[in-house]
This record gives sequence, C-alpha cells and structure tokens, in this order.
Amino acid sequence: MLNEQLLSPKSIAVIGASNNIRKPGGKMLKNIIDGGYKGRLTVVNPKEKNVQGVKSYASTEALPETDLAILAIPSNYCLEAVTILAKQKKTKAFIIISAGFGEADAKGSQLEKQISEVVNSVNGCLIGPNCIGVITQTYKGVFTSPIPVFNKKGCDLISGSGATAVFIMEAGMALGVTFANIFSIGNGSQTSAEDVLEYMDIHFDPSNDPRVKLLYLETIKDPKKLLKHASSLINKGAKIAAIKAGSTKEGSRAATSHTGALASSDMTVRALFNKAGIVYCSSREQLLSVASIFYYKPLKGKNIAIITHAGGSAVMLADELSKGGLEVPEISGAEAQTLKGFLYPGSSVGNPIDFLATGTAEQLSIIIDYCEHKFNFIDAMVVVFGSPGLFDVENVYNVLSVKLDICTKPIFPVLPSVINAQKEIQTFLAKGNVNFPDEVVLGKALAQVYNTPEPASEEIKTPLLDTLQIRSIINTASNGYLDPETTGQLIDASGISRVLEIVENSKTAFLSAIKKIDFPLVLKVVGPIHKSDAKGVHLNITSSEEAAVIFDQLMEIEDAVAVMAQPQLVGLELFVGVVKEPGFDHTILCGLGGIFIEVLNDVAAGLSPISRKEATTMIQSLRGYKLLQGLRGKEGIQESQLIDIILRLSALVRIAPEIVEMDINPLIGTKRAITAVDVRIKIEKDLDAPTSN
Repeated sequence: MLNEQLLSPKSIAVIGASNNIRKPGGKMLKNIIDGGYKGRLTVVNPKEKNVQGVKSYASTEALPETDLAILAIPSNYCLEAVTILAKQKKTKAFIIISAGFGEADAKGSQLEKQISEVVNSVNGCLIGPNCIGVITQTYKGVFTSPIPVFNKKGCDLISGSGATAVFIMEAGMALGVTFANIFSIGNGSQTSAEDVLEYMDIHFDPSNDPRVKLLYLETIKDPKKLLKHASSLINKGAKIAAIKAGSTKEGSRAATSHTGALASSDMTVRALFNKAGIVYCSSREQLLSVASIFYYKPLKGKNIAIITHAGGSAVMLADELSKGGLEVPEISGAEAQTLKGFLYPGSSVGNPIDFLATGTAEQLSIIIDYCEHKFNFIDAMVVVFGSPGLFDVENVYNVLSVKLDICTKPIFPVLPSVINAQKEIQTFLAKGNVNFPDEVVLGKALAQVYNTPEPASEEIKTPLLDTLQIRSIINTASNGYLDPETTGQLIDASGISRVLEIVENSKTAFLSAIKKIDFPLVLKVVGPIHKSDAKGVHLNITSSEEAAVIFDQLMEIEDAVAVMAQPQLVGLELFVGVVKEPGFDHTILCGLGGIFIEVLNDVAAGLSPISRKEATTMIQSLRGYKLLQGLRGKEGIQESQLIDIILRLSALVRIAPEIVEMDINPLIGTKRAITAVDVRIKIEKDLDAPTSN
C-alpha cells in the first residue's frame, strides 16, 4: 500500500541521475528540480560530484538516510541497491523506472519478486518497475513530459502503462482537463492499481481530495479489491472511469458452450465495472470525455436539448444520443414560438435548436435561459458552437462560460473550431472550463455515464437452495460436463423448473418410456457437445413410429451415447448462463435463446452475487426486451420468474463455485411459467473459485 514516504517524502535520492537530460535519470532529476521540490535531494552517480547542481554520491552505501529512492539504473543492479537502501538507509518508498524485469523474461520475474520481498520486509512501498514514475503535490517524480500543473480538484490517474499515462495527460491538458496525483504502476510487482485505489479509499477526504479517478488497466490482479474500494469511493462521492485493455481474448481458449463462446473477458470486466459503479471506457478519447463530463453538473435525466449553429453536427449528436438510450425530445408549443421570435428567420427550435451560423451571444443566452427555466422536461443542454471564420466568437464563449456556472442543469460545450477559434477556446479553458471538441465522442460518453448504475448494495439476499443436495452432487461429480441425469438433479436442487426428460440408449426402453409424454416431442442426441451442429435435434415428432426412425438416426451420430425425449413446449425462447473467469466471481448472463443468441448476440451480464435490482436491470437492458414484454399480439413472459432464475443461478454458483460454464438454452417462457429445456453444466474442481460465503 502507499505510504507517506512515497506521497510526501522529506528526502529523495535519485539513483542513476545524470547531467544528460535526454536520459531517464537526468530528465527525472530535472523534473523534480523544476517542480519545486522542497525536501532534501541527493543523487548517486559514481562519475560526478555534482549533478544538475545536486550533490552526487559515488555509491548507494554513501548516501544519507532517505525517504524515497528513485532507481534509474540497469535492472541487474536494482536488487543490491534496494537492499542497501531498505536495510541501511531506512528507505520505505521506492520507484523503479528501469525495465528488464517481469515484462522481459523469467529471470526478470524472479528479480522483481526478490526486490518486492526486500521492500515488504521493511513494510515499504514499491512503484514499478518499468514505469514512468509518480506525480504528487510534493514532487514531480517522472522522467517524461508534459508535467501538468497540480490541481487538487483535478483527476487522479492510475495507469498500468507509462506511455499511455503521458498520452492521457497530453490530450487531457488540451481539453482543459486538469490532474492531481499520477501513479504509473508499471509491472505492479508490489503495488497494484487496486492497492493505490485502496489507499485512496481508506484516506478519502471529500472536502480536499480529488473526486475524479481515471484508471488505465492492463491487468486486474484482484477484482474483489477493485470492486470493494471503487464502490466505496463512489459511495463517498468520488467518480471513477476506467479502460481495461486486453479484454477480448475469447479466441485464446476453446469455448465449448454458448456461454463460453459469448462471454469474453471484456464482458466480465464490464460486469465488474457496472457492479462497482465505474464508467467503462474503450479508448483514451472516451476516458477523457467521461472525465470532462464529471467536471460538470451531474446528468439527472435523459432528455437533452441540442443548441447549435451547425446542423450536421446536431444530427450526428442526436443519432449518438439516441443509440445510447438518451433522448432529444421535440420542443413545441407557445413557449417555443416565443423563443423563435428572438432568433433570426430560418432558425429552428424543434430540437435541435439551430440558430444559424450568424447566431449571436445574446441569442445563445436567451436559448439557454428558455431550456433552463421554460422547458421543464429538458434535463441537460449540449451547445455546439464553432466558428465559420466570419466573426469573433469570444462573446459567445463568454456567455457560455457564465451560463455553465449559474444554470442548475448541466451544459456540455462542444467547441470544434480548434483553428478558427483557437484563441477564444484557450480563453474559455483558462477560466477552468473543459471542452468537448467532437460531438459524437461526447454523445457516446454521455450515454455511458448515464447508463452506468450506482454501486451495487453490499447486502445481497439470494434465494435459499438445497445446499446439502447441491454439494453432494458436486462432491461426487468428476471434472467436465455433467451427464443429463446429474444435471437434472442439480437444476432441481436449485429450484429451477425444467421440462420432463427421458434419456435412454435402448430403442425398446426408449419407445416404452415416451408413452408417458404427450406428443409432439423434441428428440436430442446425448453425447456431442453441440447438438445442433451435429444435426442432433429433431422437432415436432408426432408419433411413436417417427420417434423410432429418428432414434436410429441420432444414435448413428459420432459420440452419441443416448437419446433424450422432451415434450415440445411453445413460448419465447430465452437463455441464461454462467461463466467463470480466473480471479473473478462468476459472470451471469441472460438474453434471447435458441439460435437467436448466436445471431443477435443480445446478452446482458452481471457479476455474482446478483441482487434483484441488478437482475432487473440486466433483463431490461436487452435490445429485445420488448419481446419479453409482449409485442404485436405475441405473448410475453413472466419477468419476475426470469429474475428469480437469475438469482437462483447466482446462489447456485456461490454454493458450487466449481461450476465454470453453464447454459440453460433454451428456457421456454410464457406468461404462466418459464421452463428449462436444455441444460449443460461444466465443472472444474481445481480452479481459483470463491467460497460460498
């Protein structure tokens, strides 16, 4: 975890500093000096007695005691230096910017581990290795540029990539985004992004600490810690947006179920972020747009007024908002006509409100006032105003700046004329405002922020299942897919209604058994993983004679061990499933079933344990939700029963964490009941599954 010696050191030693500021050690020292560090600063350089005006020591042994040591030396020298500093110089904080560790090879990984052990032995903190460093209010401990001016109301940035941290800072500064603390964690061998977040949570002071936290993650080492402390921070008033890179590796493993094929690491990460209340971002551009949105008043509703003099931009923005579930409602009536009277002929107030390229600052002020005071159904405004180069737009931007402060509804400025209005934009930003140069990026980010739920409640009540029966089944089962009989027992113990099944490998026994079921029947091969691909599913079997013929055909399929018969149910085909990503709790999925799951890929995901509110949100977020409600004369389903099934799956995997993949596809849903038709469950008993508590 972070400590005071890292955040606000009274003394810093740069090991490997030089007079050459084109080298990392030299640039690191220059940045610390230029940043106005007030503590005692020393360096180690055996070839120099004075480096950039700072006293240089010939060796680490010769250094005085120091709070923080920054190492810019080859990796093979780092262990010895850290050991001397930790054991002899009372150093409790380390930043290693050197590369050549775990990111390089096994030898580097071992060296990294040894260094971490030394740091742990003195209860110290290590940032890195293979990072650009740390920026706090006390010092600028990075070897890169630019160095943003510290603003305690700016963004805290935690990045697993040093270069990406630089790119985020560069792009953010151009938009007016300001920064506070920067942590480039590199390999994160001892201090991970989750550890930094934990410290921020435990020590969070809402009156003084930065409220906006931006994360760029290449790995999530401890999902539970991330969930716990991100949720806690957000509940305390912080706002968090994050990128998780490298989350689409579904091709790296052989998925043998619908769930496995559909559920990527990205889906699990999204489920984790949703549960924590973190806004998921897919690019640096979107991350900074979300951060910029955080700067403004919160968006409390989905009705947006677009105020512009650029028709094309307004259309693109309206499209993007609509795709994201936000609305651009029509503005009409007497008040709208009165507003139109203040504008030039040809202007439109229907929403978008287009007041033409010749629109004035006074007209913009009137429009904003109408949206703020007259149009009560409007929740927020986006002002798109650039410059065609005809006149100075400074007055327009001055009005906009004032309205941003005094209006209770949020206003998001899109100022796209970065050349024609460059001077005016810089003046606008200098007043502490933030610009959104692209309306489509803003539209996506607004929707992402609006659709991100609040952190899930820590107290989640799950249905009571037959725990003894479930554990008995799991304890006696072998790894792999459960057989149909065992699968049925597990579903029954979970309290999920399933269709009557008959499974036989003898034709005579099969034909005798199906007399208990009413026609028409569904016949399925037992054995092959993908029944449909093997042509192992036959519908509308209406007689025993037809069933006998189909039985023979199914038993001829490769890997067939038996034939299953079920009554053919009629209703809406649904899907629920489970997948377990290493290190994460189980991901629960739901969506439309049958072949539609593969064609439409309309799936919602949540991280277990799942609350009733989360399950409801999952279902209602489906693009095909209207089908579940009933559409064009077709009967819908009993939504509460589908919610109950999701909650039962969530409870099941807490009791049986060995479940790594599970499909119920299809579930047949009607207004009266939802029945599991085809179930497949895979277990592994040697995975890093959570306990059932």
